[in-house]
Amino acid sequence: MQFIDLKMQYESLKSEIDSAIFRVLRHGQFIMGPEIAQLESQLAEYVGVKHCITVASGTMSLEIAMRALGIGPGDEVITSPFTWISCAETISLVGATPVFVDIDLETYNLAPHLLESRISSKTKAIMPVSLFGQISDLSRICQIAEEHGITVIEDAAQSFGAKQNGSRSCSLTRIASTSFFPAKPFGCFGDGGALFTNDDQLAQDMRAIRTHGGVARHHHTLVGTNGRFDTLQAAILLAKFPKFEWEVEKRATIGQMYTDHLKNDCVTPTIMPGNSHVYAQYTIRVDAREALGKSLKEAGIPTAVYYPKCLHEQPVYSALGYTYGDFPASERASREVISLPMHPYMQVADVNKVVSEVRKSLAAK
Repeated sequence: MQFIDLKMQYESLKSEIDSAIFRVLRHGQFIMGPEIAQLESQLAEYVGVKHCITVASGTMSLEIAMRALGIGPGDEVITSPFTWISCAETISLVGATPVFVDIDLETYNLAPHLLESRISSKTKAIMPVSLFGQISDLSRICQIAEEHGITVIEDAAQSFGAKQNGSRSCSLTRIASTSFFPAKPFGCFGDGGALFTNDDQLAQDMRAIRTHGGVARHHHTLVGTNGRFDTLQAAILLAKFPKFEWEVEKRATIGQMYTDHLKNDCVTPTIMPGNSHVYAQYTIRVDAREALGKSLKEAGIPTAVYYPKCLHEQPVYSALGYTYGDFPASERASREVISLPMHPYMQVADVNKVVSEVRKSLAAK
């Protein structure tokens, strides 16, 4: 059994993907070829915003967003301590300081009621992470941010395709970022990412920053970087896109199957009212995580832990002065979460096998 079966996805779309790749090989425009603009147009329409700017990776998208906002030394950006390190490291890369706010233990997303106490005169942005495939409480977060004149950047690396009150992830904040890393809900065959906004000036600046600070060759208006998305990867995503909504629906179905069968045995995902969930990972919480993981491995079932250590526990951020106990919900989640196999091509028999082995292991503890 595969944790995420990318080979099965490829086989189901082999003709479309192969044709898309060979079209690029034939026209030879490997950097900023026509597929880039085509993909950006389709994704902007899908999300429901004016602008989509594809970039080299999800990590790069966060850095470009903050550069476009003029965030730098002396500034602070609020984010979650329970996420992948790219959120904090990009804040550091632009010269700002990451400030952590604990999560809601039910959704694993940043807890809005804790935000106000961490906002200061140095706070320039809030970067909530829509973790595991569910959008953060962006209505409340954006309300708080607006009261303080702060921009919200949704990190939607894991929630692309999800909805909140009918609006899609990446359409609910001034800037949103997503990732096309292969394991993500909408993934390519390498690194990639995108930014979304309705702000014309921000869109222009982000496009400039991704191409060395200029939208016209040899005319550089901003300090930029090489953050371009690859034409071949754009072509692959264009080939995958027509089936993406079907995959989103299948993820929801499989996630609900897991929850229906496991809700009395462990802590299963909680979906906020008004939200949908794309289950980038199907994540449960248990007391005996190591024993469960070992038992499932022996049964031929792969698992993963996102994330075993919080960002404030990482050696690189020891100078921030946080200690264990500062973020109890995040710390508890990091010690208890375990993710089960999840992808849209899972068969019912596979789900049933995982459920059976999880129950067997938990009953034996």
